[in-house]
Amino acid sequence: MLYGGTNWGWLAAPVVATSYDYSSPISENRMINDKYAETKLFGHFLRVARDLTKTDRIGTNQTASTNPNIVYSHLLNPDNNAGFYVTIHQQSTVGTREEFYIKANTSKGAFTIPQKAAPIVLNGFQSKIIVTDFHFGSHSLLYSTAEVLSHSIVDDQDILVLWMPTGESGEFVVTGAKSGKISSCGGCSSVGFYPQGDDLLVTISQSEGLSILTFDDGLRILAMDRSYAYKFWVPVLTADPFSPANETVFVQGPSLVRSAAYSSNGATLFLTGDNNGTSTQLEVFPPKSVSEVTWNGQAISTKRTDYGSLIGSLTGPALDSLTLPTISGWKANDSLPERLPTYNDSWWIAADHMNTSNPSKPQTLPVLYIDDYGYHVGNHLWRGRFEGSVSGVYLSVTGGRAFGYSAWLNGEFIGSYLGAAYPDTGSLTFSFGNATVNSNSTNVLLILQDNSGHDETSQALNPRGINNATLISSSAKKFTSWKVTGTAGKPNTAIDPVRGILSEGGLYAERLGWHLPGFDDSEWSSASPANISSSAGVTFYRTTVPLAIPTGLDVAITFTLKASPSNAALRALLFVNGYQYGRFSPWIGNQVDFPVPPGILNYDGDNVIGLSVWNQEEDVKNVGIDVGWKVTEAFASSFEPIFDAAYLQPGWSEERLQYA
Repeated sequence: MLYGGTNWGWLAAPVVATSYDYSSPISENRMINDKYAETKLFGHFLRVARDLTKTDRIGTNQTASTNPNIVYSHLLNPDNNAGFYVTIHQQSTVGTREEFYIKANTSKGAFTIPQKAAPIVLNGFQSKIIVTDFHFGSHSLLYSTAEVLSHSIVDDQDILVLWMPTGESGEFVVTGAKSGKISSCGGCSSVGFYPQGDDLLVTISQSEGLSILTFDDGLRILAMDRSYAYKFWVPVLTADPFSPANETVFVQGPSLVRSAAYSSNGATLFLTGDNNGTSTQLEVFPPKSVSEVTWNGQAISTKRTDYGSLIGSLTGPALDSLTLPTISGWKANDSLPERLPTYNDSWWIAADHMNTSNPSKPQTLPVLYIDDYGYHVGNHLWRGRFEGSVSGVYLSVTGGRAFGYSAWLNGEFIGSYLGAAYPDTGSLTFSFGNATVNSNSTNVLLILQDNSGHDETSQALNPRGINNATLISSSAKKFTSWKVTGTAGKPNTAIDPVRGILSEGGLYAERLGWHLPGFDDSEWSSASPANISSSAGVTFYRTTVPLAIPTGLDVAITFTLKASPSNAALRALLFVNGYQYGRFSPWIGNQVDFPVPPGILNYDGDNVIGLSVWNQEEDVKNVGIDVGWKVTEAFASSFEPIFDAAYLQPGWSEERLQYA
């Protein structure tokens, strides 16, 4: 998974919550991390290791010649004998530091390598690819224990980039070279040049930094440690992803390089990208004709080095003017009028099916599976009616992992299934002892059910809804009718064609569009979610907060939800400009940070923030949710997060009123 992203709305399966990150190289808040850097190193290598595209597997899990804890797979190109030794720990669960040598076959015989440098090292859960007869441009390496990063052709001369973990050594043999020298030593040590017949064996140890080695045949090799390799970029100069080596440029230093291009006369290199340091050294390796470099449209003062690169300095983001306003000014309204016996559910769908196509049949009838009535995601509400005196009800409800439900009889709370991390079904007997039962008239039971999504693969048909609803009475009374409602709009269709059918669930606030821009909350009372009602129920909170992110900055903004107490029996939904971007369940889960990207969040304008809070317990004191936000990353960037996103954020309309 390259990009984690967010399960906004009800996209998730029950195995995950809102965040779908899984430590991905591009994290949920759009920021790149060390895993991205490692992926980039491998990607750059694959672009230039053309011989790897046609290889046979010669051997698998062969033991390194000096260390049985290390094994390798040998890949060999049948056309030119280019080889790739992929080394790993013998046990993939082991990350010990191991030193080793391997016996490598080359076009000039077999060698136990390295011959002169310190042993190859695997330190941690990592792998190294040792190349043999590696061809690039007009040159080749007989072998290299330093890993290949990239290759470019500048002014008709080859430049090869090798990298090593910080403090480790590498050894390589340049075929056809007679002599070499150190043109720049940035952290190098133990550098040696050893003629070997018609070739030149080179050893080097590399601490943090970049070193330049030049050879008598015009070849330049850039040797760097891992930290420098992480900030090393090879943008292509055209839109062709298969651009040849003479249509790339080497750039070292920035957090991200987005694009590169030369001016029509070849004198200027235009670069765009991101930088988050207060002052970052920029080094580029362009043709000699380039005398000027621009970064995000601004000219950079540079000087040319003795080995041909241009070095300048980038300024970081101006963070003095970057502050987020406090999220305050909340208003609130009751979002569960359906619990009251006087509520009019005449427009709800009658849940009266006596059979179902689902292979899992319910224990009682009618069928009370939400999908059978055209509802599929989010929260759902069931209203069951019965006559006369009853002492309680047994309910078995299925909603996926970590789901929950609550029940009210004639408007009075009778209990909740709070949920747990793994069970997908909750079965409880609820007593009517604390509620008023109408012995001579109709009683109304409301069940508010959460739904954490449908299961995956072979379990996708597992039902969602009520498996068993049995009244407890001496005369075996039964429900006389059931009704159900869910997402606004006709069943199986979306009332919001932009955000889509998975964007919202069936809560009263969602059906009426209280989460949408343009809804009039002027008659609502002021109240904060930090101090919610002590009664079980659902309350919707809403506020509007402006943002004014300075131009030239790209920032990652994350909402934070903090429950008090930390394990409060609450289920909350966070809405940002109409999009549900956070499912918060402190009783079960531990996700408290919810990144929201530009386009959903207006970086220069008003933002409508909504919070639905479902309290699953009665008579609880000092319970609430603090809602905040924070900047997790900030970059001076060519990316412009400020744009007119109105087309992504359609507002409230009177059409919503029919779902009250």
